[in-house]
Amino acid sequence: MNPVRRGQWQMASDVLTQLTRQPGITRAAVARTLRLSTGSATEVTARLRDVHLVTEVPAPSQGRGRPTTLLRAHPEGPVVLALDLRQSNWRSAIVTLDGSLQDPEYRRHRSRRPQVVLNNLRRQVEQARQQYGDRLRMVSLAVPGTIRDNHLMQAPTLEWAELDLETITEGTGLPLLAGNDATLSGVAEARTGAAAGAGTALHLIIEVGIGGTLLIDGVPAQGASGAGGEYGHVPFGDRSRACPCGARGCWDLEIDGRALARHLKQGRPDDPYAYTEEVLRRTDRSARAAVTKVVSALGSGIAGLVNAHDPDVITIGGLAIPLRAAAERTFKEAYEGGLMTFHRGSPPPVLPATLPDGPLRGAAALALDQLTTEPAIAAWVAQR
Repeated sequence: MNPVRRGQWQMASDVLTQLTRQPGITRAAVARTLRLSTGSATEVTARLRDVHLVTEVPAPSQGRGRPTTLLRAHPEGPVVLALDLRQSNWRSAIVTLDGSLQDPEYRRHRSRRPQVVLNNLRRQVEQARQQYGDRLRMVSLAVPGTIRDNHLMQAPTLEWAELDLETITEGTGLPLLAGNDATLSGVAEARTGAAAGAGTALHLIIEVGIGGTLLIDGVPAQGASGAGGEYGHVPFGDRSRACPCGARGCWDLEIDGRALARHLKQGRPDDPYAYTEEVLRRTDRSARAAVTKVVSALGSGIAGLVNAHDPDVITIGGLAIPLRAAAERTFKEAYEGGLMTFHRGSPPPVLPATLPDGPLRGAAALALDQLTTEPAIAAWVAQR
């Protein structure tokens, strides 16, 4: 039986999945993980080379034993365009099957009007399609907002609502995969970052408000319609306070620059992220007291999520890292004090995220999951 065709490309899919999850993996390691014989692994990778999906380079010598090779993405293989839309800018990169980011670009918004920004993203898609032709298989987009079926439901930081994001790929024939930025940064941390190897991981990130995701074996739990992980809108806060999302008492309102400004008896900051950074630089007593209140709300909220989800590890990103560092003892007391008794003996560690470009890498990772399925491989091979 042809190894690549067994189970409608199942073995090829398994090999490519290992490549996306462990860039630079050796052929021998793939064989061990998938329990393939040396001969089967050699034949599968040879056929994948023939259809321009992988290439191989000699692995560094490990002394005695049969030499092996490192698997890499083929230089003429399929690619993804990953886009990361932020409050003040957007980034893009071409992503190969081994997760390498190529041709990175960074652009600041000249206007935050939705149509202007989406038109700029569409131009980036068209340029990538012109450069890479049929090698470009998908566009993956990270957005700081609630996403449902490639529609943006609301993005408070951008002041956008009810937008069809597929306008950036309309008419190109390219599928779009749009996701929440916090969810995607969690995917990146679970695949190759601080939570790599964890069976169950909780990721949280503070920018304007807090978002995140629960990941099981590196896959986000996105809910019935893809809008899961809106942790900032769990009612951990003051129920008398209305949130822009439409709910009351949201945790969002207790843990970012808006909360700091309220504690300092100042008006709502135009840029809560920059305001938080400014307050963190201050050394006066009122600023320290405000930070302590916010950090306490952060720690106790994380404890509540641990009680609900029972993760192996929690990763935190964005402003959560310097906030915690500014009041480490307060965070520890609030976190451990909010845990159920049986968690306190060995509380799940709360680790800083390690990938500053997490949303872009997470968008790439979920797109590569789709490119390495059996139907996607078969469609690629049919065009060779």
